[in-house]
Amino acid sequence: MAESLKSLKRANHWLSSTEEQIKVLSDHQEIGIPSFQQEIAKAGMPTLKPTGIDVFQVNVGKMCNQVCKHCHVDAGPDRKEIMTKETMLQILDAIKLSDVTTVDLTGGAPEMNPEFRWFVEQLSALGKQIIVRCNLTIILANPKYHDLPEFYKKHKINVVSSLPSFTAKRTDAQRGQGVFGKSIEALEMLNAVGYGKEGTGLKLDLVYNPAGAYLPDDQEVLQQEFKSKLASEYGLVFNDLYAITNLPVSRFLDYLIRTDNYEDYMNELVNAFNPMAAEGVMCRSMISIGWDGYVYDCDFNQMLDLKLTNGVPNHIKDFDSEKIKNRDIIINQHCFGCTAGAGSSCGGTTT
Repeated sequence: MAESLKSLKRANHWLSSTEEQIKVLSDHQEIGIPSFQQEIAKAGMPTLKPTGIDVFQVNVGKMCNQVCKHCHVDAGPDRKEIMTKETMLQILDAIKLSDVTTVDLTGGAPEMNPEFRWFVEQLSALGKQIIVRCNLTIILANPKYHDLPEFYKKHKINVVSSLPSFTAKRTDAQRGQGVFGKSIEALEMLNAVGYGKEGTGLKLDLVYNPAGAYLPDDQEVLQQEFKSKLASEYGLVFNDLYAITNLPVSRFLDYLIRTDNYEDYMNELVNAFNPMAAEGVMCRSMISIGWDGYVYDCDFNQMLDLKLTNGVPNHIKDFDSEKIKNRDIIINQHCFGCTAGAGSSCGGTTT
């Protein structure tokens, strides 16, 4: 392990600032790996450019009822960052000036934002497809959330939920004691109103990410295994499963350093670099909007505070569709996570 990483581990240091995280990621020569810029240049892409803006991914706040070990948002019950109604209005104005077809709501637990339901209603009135990244347990966290399945159904929301495993032991180890049981109960409630069932048009997707420092298995194989196990054990159904690679950001980056896995994991990502996956990365067709209205290329750049630069307005109140479509996407070493193997995005593999 390079000396700077050894120092961080000896100090049991939590990489609390984005500057510290970027420094670790940028010191790629210390661990003997190429830069992401070098790899995409060799693949014929001197810069990474957008193909359009199909998706607005909106982080409406970092507050969450869970504290998951590998959360790249560092979300939890103690986080106070919450999007205001004023910022939501600015986003609605920007949507009207764009060709965006989908709005992807995330957090934290997005449902904990006091204006969440109002925002969904406004987006629904604009005729946009709405995705909600629901952690499932929020549905059971408080009686005021118990009607969420019906609310989702009313607005035909695509519910996307994280479920690391079809076993309690592995799920609880990653997401907290008792999470698996509550997740199963929430999935039953979603199924009961029609989610995941053929012919209803109510889409329920699950997200899998590895529990450790390794790449996910084949997405199709995982999907079939999850469908079989959840159906036989609990009578549950869902539509698609997305296998997502853990990116070296926030809590997962800290985990890699503390467990001496950082160098090995980065080498694994680099060795699995796939030019075809680079062609299909999600940052080419979306923008990410933070709880405070600042604009980023993707959710991971948001967590590293890598705002849009070089004359491109970086706050949603100054939204400029043409400038955003013609920007150079900001990259760093964490981008190897989205381009390893079959690729990784918020919608699963990219190749």
